[in-house]
Amino acid sequence: MWKDAIVEEIHRIRDEHAKKFNYDLHAICEDLRKKQSTANIKLVSRPPRKPTIQDVA
Repeated sequence: MWKDAIVEEIHRIRDEHAKKFNYDLHAICEDLRKKQSTANIKLVSRPPRKPTIQDVA
């Protein structure tokens, strides 16, 4: 099976981050929210859109 080095690295980094919080999803998400709020980046959110026939098929 072919392995992508970038995907493997992302999985490793995510696992290391999760270990810091004993794989507690609530704690992981809280940490990510804190990092997001203190990051000096502009976040963009889009309004939800109605699904079309092409989305359903």
